[in-house]
Amino acid sequence: MTQVLFHLAFPIADIAETKAFYVDGLGCEVGRESANSVILNLYGHQLVAHITHEPLTPQRGIYPRHFGLVFTNEADWQALLERAQRQDLSFHQTARVRFEGSQLEHRTFFLADPAHNLLEFKVYHHASAIFGDRDHGLVGDAEEVASPALVMQEPS
Repeated sequence: MTQVLFHLAFPIADIAETKAFYVDGLGCEVGRESANSVILNLYGHQLVAHITHEPLTPQRGIYPRHFGLVFTNEADWQALLERAQRQDLSFHQTARVRFEGSQLEHRTFFLADPAHNLLEFKVYHHASAIFGDRDHGLVGDAEEVASPALVMQEPS
């Protein structure tokens, strides 16, 4: 199969604010742009931000909706984390380790863009956990809360 790119369209309130977050903050490249939309290149994937006149309100937690990237190299993940910190982006959750000591262990952080869209950036300790490791049925924080053996830790 030839390379396939991911596409995501999401709501925003302001083009300039969106570009400040995604281009200046995250390092995205701008593609086509109109008065109501802007196309962004996020690590080779197409994001399309569309202005909406519906109210944009923050969700209480990270569920049910967020999007982001799974890095395969921890140095790349760390570089984006440091960039987000330098650019003073809005962290919804600071960097931490989830499922520490298990096959599902990964580092993660969440950002909130100006329209309250949540973005997660993570890197797994074991690449098999990205799609596999089906015998470990945990997915997300709801399961972490239900399983006291998996304590969330801040990275050292």
